[in-house]
Amino acid sequence: MHSKRARRIAACTALVLSAGMLLAAPATADEPSPRSAAEKPEPTVTLPAKPDLSKLSASEGADSRADASGATVVSPLRSDLDGDGSGDLILRESGIVFTSPSTADSAEFYLSDNPTDFPKDIIPIGDQDGTGSPEVLTLSQYGKLSLYREANASGGNYSWSGNGWNIYNKVFSPGDVNGDQKPDLMARQTNGDLYLYLASGSAGSPFHARVKIGSGWNIYDQVVGAGDNNGDGLADVIGRTPNGSLYFYGGTGSTTAPFKPRQGIGTGWQTYNQIIGMDDVTGDGNAELFARDQAGVLWGYEGTGTAGYAPRVRLGEGWESVDQFGGAGSIPVFGKNELLARDGQGRLYWYYALNDGKLSPRVEVGEGWGGANITNVSSLDQDGYADLLEIYQGHLYNNQTGTDFGGGWGVYNLLAGPGDLSGDGRGDLLARDGSGNLYVYRGNGNGTAFQARIKVGSGWNAYNRILGAGDYTGDGLTDLVARTAGGDLYLYAGTGQAAAPFKSRLKIGSGWQTYGKLVAPGDLNGDGKGDLLGVTSAGDLYRYYSTGTGAFGPRVKIGTGFQVYNGLY
Repeated sequence: MHSKRARRIAACTALVLSAGMLLAAPATADEPSPRSAAEKPEPTVTLPAKPDLSKLSASEGADSRADASGATVVSPLRSDLDGDGSGDLILRESGIVFTSPSTADSAEFYLSDNPTDFPKDIIPIGDQDGTGSPEVLTLSQYGKLSLYREANASGGNYSWSGNGWNIYNKVFSPGDVNGDQKPDLMARQTNGDLYLYLASGSAGSPFHARVKIGSGWNIYDQVVGAGDNNGDGLADVIGRTPNGSLYFYGGTGSTTAPFKPRQGIGTGWQTYNQIIGMDDVTGDGNAELFARDQAGVLWGYEGTGTAGYAPRVRLGEGWESVDQFGGAGSIPVFGKNELLARDGQGRLYWYYALNDGKLSPRVEVGEGWGGANITNVSSLDQDGYADLLEIYQGHLYNNQTGTDFGGGWGVYNLLAGPGDLSGDGRGDLLARDGSGNLYVYRGNGNGTAFQARIKVGSGWNAYNRILGAGDYTGDGLTDLVARTAGGDLYLYAGTGQAAAPFKSRLKIGSGWQTYGKLVAPGDLNGDGKGDLLGVTSAGDLYRYYSTGTGAFGPRVKIGTGFQVYNGLY
C-alpha cells in the first residue's frame, strides 16, 4: 500500500472566521504539526503468476466469420499488447498500471506524460489510428480521460486528454459498435443513461460527439464491454445485477440503437468482485470473459459464439492484490481502503485491505497519539490514499502532508471524510458542530485548502456515529451512514451536489449499538463498494459487505483481540 510521507510538505493554509463562515485564506504564521508523521510503509507490488491460458481451448467452429455478403467478419481486439492476436491483461495495483501479456513478462505500463493523477480506471480501446498497435485510455478520479497510442506491454505514448468525464460512473469500450473495425467507447451516468462515443480514427481527437443510446442501465452493478461473442463482428455488452444475474446484449450495428433485447445467460455471478471483457484469447474468434472471485482466484469463461460461455476454468490464484483490472465492469474505488487503530498506550497501527475481505497484519506507524482528536478520511489529494487529520488547539492538520488548515476547528465535535460529495472527484470533508449543524468543506484536490463551508443540515446530534468511505448504493456516488444511540442505522445516499449532498435518510438496520467501535474502511473486497467494520465489547471484529443496493450483507467475523484499541479510524 501507499505511504503519504512526512517529507511531502504542502503549502500551509489557514481558515479565518468571517461573517459567521470559515473561509480559506493564506496562513499568517508557521504552526508546526503537533505530532510526527504516521509513516505507512511504501507499497510492495508482487504480481501473481501469469494465468494459465492453456486451460482454455478453442470452441469448435471457424476462426473467422462471414456476413451476408460473404465477407469475412473479425472483431478488432482491444487489449492485444504483445501483438500475438490475443487479448491481454492490463491492471492497476497500488496506484501503478501494469501489464500481464500472454507472451511477455509482466511489467509496469509506462505512461509517457508521467501523470501525477491517480489512474482510477483503465480502458483498453484497440487500434484507433490504423498503426497496427492498440491504444489505452486511463481515467482519473477528477474526470480526466487520457489516451496513450502505440501501446505495448511496456507502455504507451501520450496523445490526447479530455476533462469532464467524472459525470459518468463507468466508462468502457464494448468493442466495435458500427462495423468500421475501430473499437468505440460508452459511458454510463449515475441515473442509468448510457451514451455512445464513436471512434473517429484519429488518436489526436479520438471520439465523435456522444449519442444517448439507452436508459435504465443503473440496474447493473457491473457493465462489461464483451467484444464479439455472437459471431457477427459487432460489439456486445454484458450487465450484472447485484443479485448475480448476468445478461447479454448482442450488437445490431446501429449507432442509435446498438443492442438487441437482453438475454439472461446465467446466475450466481455475485461471487465475483470484478468481471473482465478479454476479447478472443483462444483464437477461435469468440470473445472470452475473465472473472476474479472473493478469494483472489482468476477464472476464465470461453466464449461459444452464441452469446453464451463454456463452464469456467481456473486460470490462477493470488490475484486479490489487483485493485482494478482494465476492461472490468466494476465501478473503480478511490480514496480509502485501510484502517487505523490506536491502543491505550497511544500507539497507532495501520491495517490495509487485501481485496479478499480481510485485513493485512498490523504495522505500527506512530506513537504518542494518546488523547489525540483524529480522523482518517478518504483521500484529499490525487494519490488516492487516506489522510490522517487531527484537530489540535483549534487548528486542523493533515498529519501526512504537514498541512495546517488554520484555526477555528475547535467548534466541531465530529469530522468525517467520506469522499467526493460535490461531483468534481475531489475529496471533501464533513464537520458537525455542538448544535448538531452539519457542514461540507469542498476540497481543492491537492489537500491544501478547503472552500467556504456550506451548511447542509441540522439535527445531526441525533447520531453518535457518522461515517462513510465511498459508495454503498452502487451508483458511484459517495454515501453516508449514521447510527443513533439506540443502534438504528440510517443511510444517506449521495447526490453529487455539494449544496444538498444527501437524499432523505433511509433506515437500513437496527441493533448496531452492539458495536462499541464502528468504522468505514472503504472497499475491503475489490468490488468498488464501501464496506463496514464493527468491534464488539469482547473485541471481536465483524465485516459487513455492501450489497450495492444501500444495504449490507450478513456479518462475518474476521478478527479478535480488537478490544486493545480505544479508537478505530
